[in-house]
Amino acid sequence: MRLVAESFAWPFKADLSTWVWGCICVLLIPLLFIPLFGYAVAAVRSPQPPPWRVDRRLIVDGFWIAVWLLLTLAPFAIAFVVFTHVLSGVALVLPFFVLLFLWGCVALVWLPETMGTFAATGESSDLFDVAASVRGVRRDFAAWNVGVAAIVTAWAIGFACVGLLCLGIVPGVFYAILVSAHATAAFHHQGPEGSRLPTR
Repeated sequence: MRLVAESFAWPFKADLSTWVWGCICVLLIPLLFIPLFGYAVAAVRSPQPPPWRVDRRLIVDGFWIAVWLLLTLAPFAIAFVVFTHVLSGVALVLPFFVLLFLWGCVALVWLPETMGTFAATGESSDLFDVAASVRGVRRDFAAWNVGVAAIVTAWAIGFACVGLLCLGIVPGVFYAILVSAHATAAFHHQGPEGSRLPTR
C-alpha cells in the first residue's frame, strides 16, 4: 500500500507550469497526443515529475506510444465495428464496455514492464516485447498487482470527472498519467528502494 500512497502523492511534486502544459495537452489531445505520450514516458524515467521540454526524444517516444495504442486497439475496434452491424442503439453499450475492459486488461499486463524498459533504453522493440511483460508479471506478481491498483484507481478518478481537487476531467486525466508513470517505474525497477529508472 505504500507504493499506492507514493504514486498518488507523486504528481503533487510537479510545479504549476508542468500542470498547465499537461492540462493543455490533455485538453487538445487530438492535436497534442504525441507530446503528451512522450511526456508520460519521460515521467517514467524521472525521479520527480519532469518539466516540459519538447525535444526529439519526447516526440519519438510519443510517436511509438501512439503506434502501440493503434496496434493494440485495432482488434477491439474491428470487433466493435462487427457488433455495429448486428446490434444497434443501447444494445451496443455492453459490447463497447466489454471490449474496452478487455483492452484495458491487455494494457495493464503489457505496459508496466515494457514501458519501463522502453523509457530507459529508448528502443522501440522493447515496447513491443510481450514475452518480457509476461515474465515481469510472473517475476513479481504482488508488485504488479499493487501497481495496477494505483493505475486503475487513478484513471477511475480521472474519468469519473472528479479530477484533481474536483476541478474536472482534464487535470484528472493528467493526474492519472503521472500516477501511472510513477507506478510503472516502481514496478519495473528492481534496484534499491526509492531509486528510479536511469536516463539514457
